[in-house]
Amino acid sequence: MTSHLTDHEALARNRRRALRGPEFFLQQAAADDIQDRLTLVNRTFKNIAVVTGFPDFWKKQFPDAVCIEDGDYLDLSEGGHDLVVHAMCMHWSNDPVGQLIQCRRALRPDGLFLGVFFGGETLHELRSSLAQAEADVIGGLSQRIAPMGEIRDLGALLQRAGFSLPVADTTTLTASYDSALALMHDLRAMGEGNALNGRPRYMMRRDVLRRACDIYSDHFSGPDNRVQATFELITLTGWAPDESQPQPLRPGSATARLADALGTKETAVKD
Repeated sequence: MTSHLTDHEALARNRRRALRGPEFFLQQAAADDIQDRLTLVNRTFKNIAVVTGFPDFWKKQFPDAVCIEDGDYLDLSEGGHDLVVHAMCMHWSNDPVGQLIQCRRALRPDGLFLGVFFGGETLHELRSSLAQAEADVIGGLSQRIAPMGEIRDLGALLQRAGFSLPVADTTTLTASYDSALALMHDLRAMGEGNALNGRPRYMMRRDVLRRACDIYSDHFSGPDNRVQATFELITLTGWAPDESQPQPLRPGSATARLADALGTKETAVKD
């Protein structure tokens, strides 16, 4: 039996609770970045789909889009869209490659995919503080923060999913808080609380929490004595294959020397 990383019932519960007093500054940063990227594309998109855990927020960003729940199986019609945006939820996916394949199949030829989600540097301060606190107090580790992909690995996923012209890039944002507890409160308001299948089913011990807050404050405070929190946003860009797209030349088919193009002298290397 396959063990899933994410408990989708817990994730849905966390998101519903977040809507009572949402803190969406990271969702807004991601939406602004996506809109900026689209201004660089000389095309008008008419059939847009957004895969998201917060449809009300993203519907405001893309009023003409259809919003799709980010379950394991996406309710996307094959070849029905010229733009698919996977918005701030792939880090919770049990099968990221499967998500990408479904998005690619939903695109028409030469359709655009844009995916933005948290990368591996996200909350590294909190991750290390919690791990050290548990090791110090109870002599063990629990699954507290979801594992997230590294930029060096994620670009290859686009190729595996069948996208053309794949690009992966990253943006790092830093937020500051009065304390680690204030950060945890914000994560709850983002809907980004612990939804791992392997998470502890009990409240964190107070002595562990106090130790984690002390470690965080000691190692990750800024000049103003506020603690720093890192959020890495990874953006994946890919196109559904089409004959009109630029194609790589066959190896050995070049008609000009690279040294001539660079205006430099070529030096032979001994065998």
